[in-house]
Amino acid sequence: MPIINRIADFAEDMTAWRRHLHANPELQFDCHQTAGFVADRLRDFGVDEIHEGIATSGLIAIIDGRVDGPTIGLRADMDALPMDEQTGLDYASTTAGRMHACGHDGHVTMLLGAAKYLAETRNFAGRVALIFQPAEENGGGAGVMVEEGALDRFDITEVYALHNAPGTAVGAFYTAPGPIMAAVDTFDIHIKGRGGHGAIPQETADPIIAAVGMVNAIQTIVSRNHATQDELVVSVTQIHSGSADNIIPETAYINGTVRSFDPAVQQMVMDRLQAIVDGQAASFGVEASLTYEIGYPATINDPQKAGFAADVAREVSADVADDTVPQMGAEDFAYMLQARPGAYLFVGNGDSAGWHHPEFDFNDETAPFGASFFARLVERALPVGGSNF
Repeated sequence: MPIINRIADFAEDMTAWRRHLHANPELQFDCHQTAGFVADRLRDFGVDEIHEGIATSGLIAIIDGRVDGPTIGLRADMDALPMDEQTGLDYASTTAGRMHACGHDGHVTMLLGAAKYLAETRNFAGRVALIFQPAEENGGGAGVMVEEGALDRFDITEVYALHNAPGTAVGAFYTAPGPIMAAVDTFDIHIKGRGGHGAIPQETADPIIAAVGMVNAIQTIVSRNHATQDELVVSVTQIHSGSADNIIPETAYINGTVRSFDPAVQQMVMDRLQAIVDGQAASFGVEASLTYEIGYPATINDPQKAGFAADVAREVSADVADDTVPQMGAEDFAYMLQARPGAYLFVGNGDSAGWHHPEFDFNDETAPFGASFFARLVERALPVGGSNF
C-alpha cells in the first residue's frame, strides 16, 4: 500500500503548514507561536482534546477511536536551531539567528497530516496521543515531558517518532531493533599553571604542554581501553589558551564530546578521563579539574515494536530497512523510550544538505510518507474489533 490517498489529497496543505513553520522558527522551550499554530490546526481537524503548556510550550492532543482501547503516543519535535539560514528560499526564516536546520518543521507537519486523517476516519480502537514537543535540540524536552508525568497522565502505552534523513531516497524508511542513536555526554577540563615569559619557560608551569599531553592521552581511550565491538566516540573539540606569542599563559581549557551506547562503556570513559586529567596534571606540575556532564541517554528501540513499525512502513514504501547500523548522533526521544516501549525511525529526505547545515531544507515530498506511516501504524496497532492489544 502506498501513501494513503486521503493524505495525498491534502499534500498541498501540508506544504503550506510546513513552510509557515519554517519561516517562523523558535528555540528550545520557547515554542509558543509554533504550539499555537499547531493547536489551531488541530481544532480545525476536530480532535477531541488539546492540552497545552506541557514542558512549557508543548502540547498533547487526543483523538478517540471508535471503541475503547489503549493509547498510542506519536511524537514530533518543534524547535529550531540557533543559526542563520542561507537557503535563499522565499519561505526562509524571518528571524535572524534562528533556523529550522534539522527538519522539525517537517516532523510537526507529518504529525499534523496524520492527525487530520485520523480525526476524519477514526478507523481504530483506543486513542491516539499526538505529542508536540519543544526543546529537542537543547534542553531535553522529551525528558521534561516524562518527568512531568505526561505519559502517565494520558495512559500512553507505547511511543513512536520519525526523523527525516538527508541523503536517503524520499519515502525510504530505516530503523533497527535495540540501539539506534547514541548517548551524548560533554566534558570540560580546566587547567591552571603558572604563567610567565616565553623566554624563561623554566620558571613556569606550562598549561599548554599539560593540555597537549591530556589530549594525546584522551585519544587512547578508544584505541586502547574499550572493546572494538562496543561503539564509542571520544572527540576533543576545543582547546583554548594563550594571548601573545611571548607569554606562557596561566590557564588552558579543553572541551569535548563522548558518544556511547553501553552504560558500562560510559563509566569507563568517565573513569579514564579522570585518571588522565589527574595523572597529566601531576606530571606537568599544574592543577586541573574535570567536569563530566551526562546528557541524553542512548535511543534504544524495543525490538518487537521496531519490527512492527518496519512492517507498517512497508505498507507505505517499498524501500524499508530494519537493520540499520546505530548512529553516533543523539536524540532526546530516548527519554520516552526509557519510559515506554516503542520505536524511532528515519524517513528519507532526498538529496538535501545535512542536518544543522545553513542550507538544509525539509523536503515537502517526504511529508505524505511520514503522515501515512503514522496513520497506518495507529490503524494496524489498534484495529477495530482486533486483538492487537
